[in-house]
Amino acid sequence: MQATYSIAVLPGDGIGTEVMAAALAVLHAAGRRCGRRFDTVSHAAGAQHFADTGVALPDGALDACRTADAILFGAMGLPHVRGADGTEVIPQLDIRFALDLYAGVRPVRTWPGLPVPLADPRATGIDLVLVRENTEGLFYARGRGEVRADEAVDPMKITRRGTARIADFALRLAQQRKARGRPGHVTNVDKANVFRSMAFWRQVVHERAAAFPDVGLDDAYVDAMALNLVAKPWQYDVLVTENMFGDILSDLIASLVGGMGMAPSADIGDRWALFQPAHGTAPDIAGSGIANPTAMMLSAAMMLEWLAARHADSALADAALAIEDAVRQCFAQGVVRPFEFGGRSGTADIAAAVQERL
Repeated sequence: MQATYSIAVLPGDGIGTEVMAAALAVLHAAGRRCGRRFDTVSHAAGAQHFADTGVALPDGALDACRTADAILFGAMGLPHVRGADGTEVIPQLDIRFALDLYAGVRPVRTWPGLPVPLADPRATGIDLVLVRENTEGLFYARGRGEVRADEAVDPMKITRRGTARIADFALRLAQQRKARGRPGHVTNVDKANVFRSMAFWRQVVHERAAAFPDVGLDDAYVDAMALNLVAKPWQYDVLVTENMFGDILSDLIASLVGGMGMAPSADIGDRWALFQPAHGTAPDIAGSGIANPTAMMLSAAMMLEWLAARHADSALADAALAIEDAVRQCFAQGVVRPFEFGGRSGTADIAAAVQERL
């Protein structure tokens, strides 16, 4: 293990800079608690940086991501900043592909003290993880799509290697959750009734599941899954799905626990990992001080958990749990309530309350 960990920090655009400041304060407080230091160095990148300089992700920032122990990412992209092809400037996708961060991990759960949108009392027990394949699927089309005279075509790519490794990731995650009292079940989400690529995806997932006999597996079409996630989300444990389906469903599941401000995420590869809130830059509230930093703080906790496993450093795992417990106390005790839940607690209020409990 080591006493100091280097963290490449990319605050980005809009509220990314605000929630990042809150998360860094909490991270350093957790470090003092567990006897570890975090060397956090910020790097400029993002849509505004592109508008100012013509470069969205400088080589220096990407190099820093490669050399750091982990990457902490705010939010990037602005609706009015677009490339020549008409799409938004989104450097996080460049990082995913450059570092082969193939597993998008999107956990959601309910928190005592905060209301949930579903009336069924079982909705207070939502605790699931969506695992999204990050490098293939329809997102493979980025930069490869073709616009012809009267049509536009975006290719979709599913490979055995890509599907096998994301299936293995989801199955291992289900094993880990089973050891902590969760069901240990994976639901494969696809559209195998229509697309040959998805039928192939399902075949590979089932092939990989044979090596995990202690993990349950079932299948669902993505349209039916969208319905079931609204009707009975408490029934699910781990979902695994293609890139575009995961992009859409991850926002849906965030809404089930109160919104994007409560949804942390990670993009994980075999060597590198990036941790970020699932939300965007929210330019409409940027600078107002009301952004909910919980997703960013919980993403920092996910980073500590990943670092703990990678470096066999149990102190970091304890720090991750301490952050989660501090967040839980703040909401359960009614100390703070974010604006999207009808409260009046701003970014700084929530960060200060969590730090106090650390």
